[in-house]
Amino acid sequence: MEDQYSPEYGPSWPDRRVERLLGALVVFVVGLLLALIAVVIVRAWPSFAHNGPAWFGPGGSVEDQLNAISLSAATGSHYIYTFHAWPLIWSTILITGGAVLLALFAALFVSVFIVEFAPGWLANVLQPVVRFLASVPSVIYGLIGVVVLVPFIGNHLVSEEQKASVAGVISLTGYSLLAAVTVLTVMIAPLMVSIFSDGLRAVKPGWLEGSLALGVNRWRTVWKIGVRSARPAIVAGTVLALARAIGEAVMLAMISGSVAFAPNPADGLIFIYEPSRPLAPTIVKNIDQLSSPPFNATLFSIAAVLLFAAATASLAGHLARRAMRKYGAA
Repeated sequence: MEDQYSPEYGPSWPDRRVERLLGALVVFVVGLLLALIAVVIVRAWPSFAHNGPAWFGPGGSVEDQLNAISLSAATGSHYIYTFHAWPLIWSTILITGGAVLLALFAALFVSVFIVEFAPGWLANVLQPVVRFLASVPSVIYGLIGVVVLVPFIGNHLVSEEQKASVAGVISLTGYSLLAAVTVLTVMIAPLMVSIFSDGLRAVKPGWLEGSLALGVNRWRTVWKIGVRSARPAIVAGTVLALARAIGEAVMLAMISGSVAFAPNPADGLIFIYEPSRPLAPTIVKNIDQLSSPPFNATLFSIAAVLLFAAATASLAGHLARRAMRKYGAA
């Protein structure tokens, strides 16, 4: 027939039209992505070119540097690009890394419970609840953190002695690393649970049933066979959660303390109560400075670092999933 595929003549015209349309769409999306990367890099280049590797290192107060950049644009005599982002980078590593690790362990056990151990009626209730929590806007989590968690930390967890011990350096008010990690963990964990659960459900039932038939207990069967087979989904969920955590700005700007300060683990337990500000909230806080050429370059340099971090995490996750498939992971 005319509309069917023919080994002799190839796809029919409607099929070729669909293929060309989809190909054009792919080319458009790839071109849009490349244009985005190009714009960010070009806009960020003056800041990177001026600072070099020192951009990523320590050196002075970030707030003072940003003020100097802003004032240089106001005077117009000589633009200043000096910027050392290490406190922002360190804060991003602490908050994002801590939240992803906590969410990974919590989401993994919750997913195993929902898929393998929860009664049917309970699993049917938990699944839509988890998906709803994954879609809640971040500003709502931030608002709850400001109203509930921050006052609790400031009034009940931080002692007056601890506040006095660092009074000359930083103010401990509850807006802290602990608050940021806690709320960010709650934000990204439902996303991970949703993806992990789908991965566990995709495991072939015969594999689990065969292990149980050999006398292996249920928990060991789930952990050794179910979880291991679902490792690609676990990696994918972790990477997606990491990307969301790296780029989170509004919620962290609300509860992390919005101070360009690098919490120091050498301070002991008190460092989790110290305020900080990651890279993404720095863009949000200073978005009104985009009209300033040196500030524009500085903010785009921060965006370039975030873009590179997300791309690196995605590539690492892809390579990890490919390596796992060699060992029979689903």
